[in-house]
Amino acid sequence: MSEPIPPGEFGLIDWIRRHTPSPTRGVGIGDDCAVVEFDGAATLVTVDMLMDGRHFRLAEDGPEAVGRKAMGVNLSDVAAMAGVPRFAVVAVALPRGSAAEVARGLHEGLRETADRFGVALVGGDTNAWDGPLVVSVTLMGVATARGPRRRSEARVGDAVFVTGPLGGSLFRGRHLRPEPRVAEALALDEAGAVRAMIDLSDGLSSDLGHILQESGGLGAVIDADAVPIHPDAIDHARADGVPPLDHALNDGEDFELCFTAPADAADSLAASPPEGVRLHRVGTIVEAPGLRLRSADGRLTPLESRGFDHMRGPSAR
Repeated sequence: MSEPIPPGEFGLIDWIRRHTPSPTRGVGIGDDCAVVEFDGAATLVTVDMLMDGRHFRLAEDGPEAVGRKAMGVNLSDVAAMAGVPRFAVVAVALPRGSAAEVARGLHEGLRETADRFGVALVGGDTNAWDGPLVVSVTLMGVATARGPRRRSEARVGDAVFVTGPLGGSLFRGRHLRPEPRVAEALALDEAGAVRAMIDLSDGLSSDLGHILQESGGLGAVIDADAVPIHPDAIDHARADGVPPLDHALNDGEDFELCFTAPADAADSLAASPPEGVRLHRVGTIVEAPGLRLRSADGRLTPLESRGFDHMRGPSAR
């Protein structure tokens, strides 16, 4: 009998991973980018597909914003590997009735973001159909001489950092304006500060969980008072009654970086981060598996991974 596929997006990804041969040269499924070796050089490859009604609403957001987001989310994946983005190809399924207009605006948004980060648009595929807009961007980059940063390198005792305030990205459309932390990732990596790293696309509670899983089933303690909360999360909390901290932990699409740093370097890193980099020390990697939240009085409570899951999440971001 065929092996059942576990529920949820990450259960499906794990099933695919277990049924896919590992590449003979490079790194496959399990990080923000695949790593493929060509003639001894490490090339980073990532792809994200965005769909109208799921990741954006074309009628409300406009095609330029969609283009900026489609390029930005891929740039954020390359940043999570401390890589340098280089080339992109784009595939689109355009709504037939407004194909030319949508394509023009989409291209403007894609080019604007690509140009900011020195990325060349080198090709793709264009289709039109009777369905909604679908955009898929594949981005290629290169690792530095220090090699790509991976999710699997966290160690017990590491400090956990994030590069900015979290939560509320959907409330005022900030999820459409990602600011990929490419320069910040390179500066941190050059300073020798990073062990494991990931970008915060699905929420801290989920994305940090991926680091823990890939690092051999470790755990982490997050200090509730240390989690930086975005003003949008506070405003969202006033509107929906959900605590701001819950938004910061679970909303996702902040596109900040979450990384671990060796304990003996964490204090100096927090006191004097690389120029242009904002850092918030939010927790510690521990041996006991699972995420726990530590309150101001020291009480520990289990922290469930309640970030975004495409198989379970709402019908639109």
